Amino acid sequence: MTGRRRPSSRPLRAAVATALCTAAGASSLTGCGSLPGLAKGPDKKPIVVMTWAPEGTKATNMPGMPAMAQAYARWVNASGGIHGRKLKVITCNERNDSVQAARCAQDAAKAKAVAVVGSYSQHGRSFTSPLEVAGIPYIGGYGLTQEEFNSPYSYPVNGGQATLLAGNGRQLASRCDRVSLVRPDTIAGDELPELLDAGLKAAGRQPAHDIRAPEDAGDYSSQATTALTDVGADSSLGSATAGAEMDNACVTAALGNRTGTFFDSFRRVQEDHPKVRIASIMGSVRQSLVDSTGGSSSPLEGTYATGWYPAPDDPRWGPMKKVINKYAFDDNRIDPDDAGTQTTWIAYTALRSALMSLNPDDISARTLRNALDHGHKVDTGGLTPPLRWGYNDPLNVRDYPRIVNADVTYQVVRDGRLVAVRKGFVNVAKTLERYGPRD
Repeated sequence: MTGRRRPSSRPLRAAVATALCTAAGASSLTGCGSLPGLAKGPDKKPIVVMTWAPEGTKATNMPGMPAMAQAYARWVNASGGIHGRKLKVITCNERNDSVQAARCAQDAAKAKAVAVVGSYSQHGRSFTSPLEVAGIPYIGGYGLTQEEFNSPYSYPVNGGQATLLAGNGRQLASRCDRVSLVRPDTIAGDELPELLDAGLKAAGRQPAHDIRAPEDAGDYSSQATTALTDVGADSSLGSATAGAEMDNACVTAALGNRTGTFFDSFRRVQEDHPKVRIASIMGSVRQSLVDSTGGSSSPLEGTYATGWYPAPDDPRWGPMKKVINKYAFDDNRIDPDDAGTQTTWIAYTALRSALMSLNPDDISARTLRNALDHGHKVDTGGLTPPLRWGYNDPLNVRDYPRIVNADVTYQVVRDGRLVAVRKGFVNVAKTLERYGPRD
């Protein structure tokens, strides 16, 4: 034995294989690029994500969110995909049910989803834990639950119900001495009064009257009567006061899809009461509701509304509307003016931006979280401020440590359209930082 190693035949085989592929044309030789001993090409498997939302329930439904996610994926794939890989969206009906919300999260883990994106659920306690166990980031949830603003695996694109209610309080405080809030009698609904009061207190107003309501009722006459009475618009004052204007009294409702049902009951009840200003938040009042209740002659004319994003007629929504027109295939579940659809668009914008920043050969839930945690910056085309979730980016808001965007917009129903009351955004970060429990 001389100790000399035998020359390996691998370099020779590789050279021969390369020559054959070059001479014959790679496209005509099955297996070129994946022969033994040669480097494999980039992974071309689809990048899997999930979007969930409730559909077909008696409470709030958001079918437009998974539909928007699928249209977005068609557009991305028609535009070259993510580093040449297809974006695959799987959906799950969350059914407004805590058990099903957990199952959706578990299904995302089984499908090896790199993220759950642009989704809606009020059962944060149920879905957060399974996602954290699987290491899956939750990007751009609708913002209903406190868990979405607590979990280090959550990357919210808006300020959730917290900013909407605080902003609505500030919007109403400009003219309302007395306010009634009608909200769901749910865990998520229990957080709303304190937040609305934060906005009212910032302007020196008294706390709102808190009126709980069933989430799936068919009539809200009792709650409407209580709301009017609590702000001083009492029918016992006599018929002479019926129809009189009370500009300093307001009733705001945040009942999701049931807000329209509430305002229908409210309209009938108010006939025997002095008139007060009505208000709501985006997602509860939407353009489709104004249209379906009469447009410019709708009883919602003049309603104040607080939203996260620019008004529906803002040109910054143009790119989203083009994608819907071309890739939604007349899917009537998608309403471009709906806050759920808009949130899904922004969430997928954030997802795409982050995925394109990754190494094409190393795309996973882990690397996606790592990019977001290290401050990857997302430009949403002016629909929100630039979004970042790095260590120093979240705001100093008690109970909501993941908020990075505290901007809202003030809107009003005018001539049957939701339009901006003022240009630009209103930042409610300082209001939220000061908010605390009721006395």
